[in-house]
Amino acid sequence: MNQINILIVEDEALVAAMIKEALSGSKYTVRAVAFTKASAEKYLLTEPIDAALLDINLDGHFEGIEIGRLIRDQHHIPFLYITAHADDQTLHNAKLTQPSGYIIKPFTERDLLAGLEIAIYNFHQKHSSSRDLNSINQRLKEPLSARELDVLRLIFDGRTNQQMSEELFISINTIKTHLSRLFIKLNAGSRTEAIARARDLM
Repeated sequence: MNQINILIVEDEALVAAMIKEALSGSKYTVRAVAFTKASAEKYLLTEPIDAALLDINLDGHFEGIEIGRLIRDQHHIPFLYITAHADDQTLHNAKLTQPSGYIIKPFTERDLLAGLEIAIYNFHQKHSSSRDLNSINQRLKEPLSARELDVLRLIFDGRTNQQMSEELFISINTIKTHLSRLFIKLNAGSRTEAIARARDLM
């Protein structure tokens, strides 16, 4: 069984130790424990990390979300938030970083292991689908742009225009423009037709 290297980002030493203990004896190996944003960034650059568990609130600030955004944009590994903060605004800010999972404190060992298992599986399934979508351009006369591919992936995920706007950090009008161009290139008149056409080309 291949070991999966985990980064724990948690500013409470006792909680970090509990997570490490819960993962001991499993296929997960705690490669590093970071108590600050700076140390988390260092480990992401220097250690072979396969997945990360992030506390949202580090030293009174929501720096875990900043680390999640960094992982999404630069490191491309699955990560889960582990936090006691579950209010609507925190959840909204966290989901924009596209985490693979979200575990609320207090949690059990079973919660942790199940959350990791599902998160890593879903992450790799999603990225496998992304590679399939990239192959569409090989069969299109006019290839989709990188942003149009992003929009197509979000269509497959069932996102609304508003959700696309939030996740891609662009205006709804720009989303509509990308959708219009996407439909033309796929010879589709709706999202449903675009999905069907894309599947035919994959």
